Amino acid sequence: MKQFMNFIGGEFVAGAKTFENRAPVDNRLIGLVHEAGAAEVDAAVRAARAALDGEWGRMSVARRVELLHAVADEINRRFDDFLAAEMADTGKPHALASHVDIPRGAANFKVFADIVKNVPTESFEMATPDGGQALNYAVRSPLGVIGVVCPWNLPLLLMTWKVGPALACGNTVVVKPSEETPATATLLGEVMNAVGIPAGVYNVVHGFGPDSAGEFLTRHPGVNGITFTGETRTGEAIMAAAAKGVRPVSFELGGKNAGIVFADADFDKAVAGITRSAFENCGQVCLGTERVYVQRPIFDRFVAALKIKAEALKPGPSEEPGVGLGPLISREHQRKVLSYYEKAVQAGATVVTGGGVPAMKGALAEGNWVQPTIWTGLPETAAVIREEIFGPCCHIAPFDTEEEAIALANATDYGLATTVWTENLGRAHRVAKRVEVGICWVNSWFLRDLRTAFGGAKASGIGREGGVHSLEFYTELRNVCIKL
Repeated sequence: MKQFMNFIGGEFVAGAKTFENRAPVDNRLIGLVHEAGAAEVDAAVRAARAALDGEWGRMSVARRVELLHAVADEINRRFDDFLAAEMADTGKPHALASHVDIPRGAANFKVFADIVKNVPTESFEMATPDGGQALNYAVRSPLGVIGVVCPWNLPLLLMTWKVGPALACGNTVVVKPSEETPATATLLGEVMNAVGIPAGVYNVVHGFGPDSAGEFLTRHPGVNGITFTGETRTGEAIMAAAAKGVRPVSFELGGKNAGIVFADADFDKAVAGITRSAFENCGQVCLGTERVYVQRPIFDRFVAALKIKAEALKPGPSEEPGVGLGPLISREHQRKVLSYYEKAVQAGATVVTGGGVPAMKGALAEGNWVQPTIWTGLPETAAVIREEIFGPCCHIAPFDTEEEAIALANATDYGLATTVWTENLGRAHRVAKRVEVGICWVNSWFLRDLRTAFGGAKASGIGREGGVHSLEFYTELRNVCIKL
């Protein structure tokens, strides 16, 4: 029986109680997770503060960079261990986890270490009222102890997306992974010890949200800033907690992302791209496409082509060759997604394909499976068009003009991402400028340069991370003025 323990001050620490970690593919018991109470969270925050005041806080940037490169190298050395842990926790196909989750999880440490090593600060000379001169220059200092609250859909990748820049900037962290996916955050503690990261720099506390590790961490007065990826309502609760002490937050929250396909698009590429953006990771991607708008001349053809692609996605266990669709993360989430499948039918949707649970054999029948699902025919007021579902589904509607497409894409409370498919370069620039999102992909999806700004608009988030933009959250910029 595996034990997923808290990692505090460089040591693995038991919790007062445990909860089960079950595999999404067949609901088998993977192991027991040790829940952190208020005492364990307090110990983790104190360990993080002690490391900040100790060796880590005095360490040179060059040495930090060296250690973070070593972390990335050790993740890659233990690639198979991390891959097995991620697949067991999430059920995602081997091809996806091995090509995206683990490589990007390791790369985040190197990318941000190199950015911090090379980023400049500003300086200005100025005349003083007495006829003399003064020199102003900027220095960056760590924000302090960072609370990192992580989602379950890309556990290692999105956790290191925050831990990487936080540590590169000289902060210490207390990570609260999702209760659904505790494995890789725990395993990373072994890596930190193996490469010589000082005790207390990286800490992990397991548990839930309210009245558990999540609430204890976000309300702890020793936490200097909180970064969170997850759904919008949880972000609102964390923001309320962070208001005590006026602590900064960085949020990437929910989305109800639109895909826009113009008649002049490369048809096959657009179909393949929307197939990925709607169904990859069983639709459990915050950047995924749940609303698709297709220009009327190619609408019927596009719906028929996407149907073929969706029905070709083979569900199954992670290791099985040819599997293109894993399960949803939990029974609870399966019930949520299926409830939206029912709402779509009740609202009068035409179910192009899917809408239920696939027939799985043997132990797999106990897994959290749903069918890739496509709807047409609903008004824009329907729940499945207005609310984030986070499953392998999309509604497709026709449009006639560029103006109409932009209006439809923007008619949402969210503003995380969009994907636009057109061969008209001028149109691509016009649409990208006017859609109200944090990132707009043109003729692509999920193509990420880690040096660029990333975040959401409207209810999809606060702040930007990525590249030098991460430094705006993870450091305090101090101006020094010297009278010469």
